[in-house]
Amino acid sequence: MNTRAILVTIVSAFLFAGCAGNAKQESTGEYIDDAALTANVKTRLLASKETSGLAIKVETFKGTVQLSGFVDSAEERQRAGEIASAVKGVVRVENKLSVK
Repeated sequence: MNTRAILVTIVSAFLFAGCAGNAKQESTGEYIDDAALTANVKTRLLASKETSGLAIKVETFKGTVQLSGFVDSAEERQRAGEIASAVKGVVRVENKLSVK
């Protein structure tokens, strides 16, 4: 094997290793999927007349959606969790919303 082929192999290995995920870090594909889930959940919360979409922060990591912020009632908190859970691709919802 010549020097150039070895160099290409080493560089390729580092590049592909950088795209892989682990328990604490997302792969590139997971990051993109999670961004799409976050956008879908946020869009549904904003569209719902039962939730204060602007007051609810949505974060996603490996399919787990976390809701945080303040809502006006326990019913709104519950409904926001239901809306997030109904989005295709959501694995789990951590509902950390606080009632004012």
